[in-house]
Parts: sequence; structure tokens; C-alpha cells
Amino acid sequence: MTPPEPALSVVVPMFNEESVLPLFAPRLRAVLDALGEPYEVLVVDDGSTDGTPAGLAGLRARWPQLRVLRLRRNSGHQAALVAGVLRARGRWVVSLDADLQDPPETVAEMLRRARADGLDIVYGVRADRSRDTRFKRWTAAGYYRLMRRLVGKQVPAQAGDFRLLSRAAVEALRELPERSPVLRLVVPWLGFPSGEVTYQREERAAGRTKYPLSRMAGLAAESVTSFSAAPLRVATWLGLVGVAVCGVLVVVAVAAWLAGSTVTGWPSLYVAILFLGAVQLLCLGLLGEYVARIYTAVQGRPAYFVASDTAGPGAADADADGPAADGPAELADSLR
Repeated sequence: MTPPEPALSVVVPMFNEESVLPLFAPRLRAVLDALGEPYEVLVVDDGSTDGTPAGLAGLRARWPQLRVLRLRRNSGHQAALVAGVLRARGRWVVSLDADLQDPPETVAEMLRRARADGLDIVYGVRADRSRDTRFKRWTAAGYYRLMRRLVGKQVPAQAGDFRLLSRAAVEALRELPERSPVLRLVVPWLGFPSGEVTYQREERAAGRTKYPLSRMAGLAAESVTSFSAAPLRVATWLGLVGVAVCGVLVVVAVAAWLAGSTVTGWPSLYVAILFLGAVQLLCLGLLGEYVARIYTAVQGRPAYFVASDTAGPGAADADADGPAADGPAELADSLR
């Protein structure tokens, strides 16, 4: 007998989450079982090297709604997330991390809000960041301010990858030609009716974070260069400022020469050389970022390769070589 089409799919990327899995699974299952409708939990094993695969195999024997999609290698959190979202079969798709910082109980509230208000997207938004360090609060606030300026006010502040999407929104993502979109920017850009559900973010239940400061900085750079050409315009303005400063220095140099004090003008020359060298290197770096993205797109390499899908070979045939045919690709993880 063919199982009913799930009303809800919960996509959970995992990489080396052996320690948190025994805490995460029963808590999520209690929430989903209480909904009283068909669901699936699509765990994307992002090439884990610890006991996560064995733990998932054991859970599947007791939890028939659990589906495991295993990638052949570690491809990154966002590549795993995209793989799961594009393969989810539910009419509603929720993305959720396994560390229990985003409470599974909020999923039911998201689903109720989407149905009651006719929304296609519901974002999980942090109520506050009081538990974060001052540095993390400052950098996160700066990131969201920048993204809202680039994309528009439709980008919700303090919203990461904890969100609910309708089937229509998922299909719109599938149609995107981009190889490496930042989902937290692209999803609001789609323009579907959306709402928010606030929640208190908890401490990680077990294990260690997979996203240090370097990955957070990588996300910020990826977000800007993947969604906007604004840095190139910044480079142009820096060039114009450099020309203006050089013009002023030329006037100063001519005036000093006429006054017979050209020997004492070395500080202005020193400053001009340093300033122009810095501007040129910055502009070259910005151009290099965009050239690198073009080079990656021309290569056309998939962001991930699927090793197995417990839903059967038919489910894996749709995009067995990753999103080369489906659109979205790998990116770094989030400022969370």
C-alpha cells in the first residue's frame, strides 16, 4: 500500500551530530505526532564521519516517518539544506537544525500561522539575542542591516534558516538558475506572502558548533557578492575619491613648488602612495570575488552528490548529481 503524501516535510541537515541525535529525535517526533497528519522527517546526512549514520539507521527501524538522504561527501550545511528542500515531498516544508537551538515546538505554530493567514512563507525570528556576546550581537545586527539595504525591507531581521515554505515557494526555488544563492536573501526576494513567528533561541543541546567566526564572515561575503553588484559600485566610488584626492595633492604640490618648499612635501607623497595602493588592491580584490563566481558557474560542478535516499531510487533520480539541473547550490552557513 502506498503511504499517503505527507502534509509536512521537516528537513534537517546533519553533520557529525551523534551526541545530539538521541535528544533531538524524541523531541521532534513528539511535536510531529501530535499534529495528527501525515509527515516526513528528511534528514540530510552531510557525509558524517562519526556515529550519526548508525544512529539514524537505528532510528529508522522505530520511526517509519524518518527518511535519510546521505550525501557522498561533506558539502556544507547550505548544500545539504538545499538538497533536502528540493527533495521534500510535503505540501509544507520546514528547515530545522538538529542542535535544538531552534525549538521544534515552533514548527506547529508556523504551520498554524501559514494556514490561518494564507501565507507561503513563515520565518522563525529570534525574540532577542541577550544570550549572545556583545561582539556577536553587533556583527549580526550589522549583517542584517546590510542585507536589508541590498535586498529590501522584506528581509526579516534576526531570521536564519529556520523557516516554513509552501509547495509553491519550493517550486519557485527549484526554477532559479543561480548556482549559489543565499536562501535567507533569495526566499524573501521571491515575494510570496510571508509572516513571522518569534521564539527564544536556546543553547546547543550537545556537541560543538560547526560554524566558527570564519564561516560567519564567509557568509557575509557570499551574501553580498551573490545577490548584489554594490561592491563593484563601491570600488568605482573609491576610484573617484582617489582621483579627487590625487587632484588635491597635485594642487598642493604645485603650490609648494611655486613657494620653493617642494623638498618638505614628502609626507603628502607618502600618504598618496599608501592611499592609492590600498584603493587599487581593494578594487582588485572585489573584482576577483566576482571573477571567481563566474569561474565557478562556468565549471558547472554540482554542489553535492547523493549517495542514497531511503525513499527509494525513484526519489534520487530527480537530481542525483545535485542542483546542476535544479538551481540552488552550496553556500556557507549563517550568522545565527
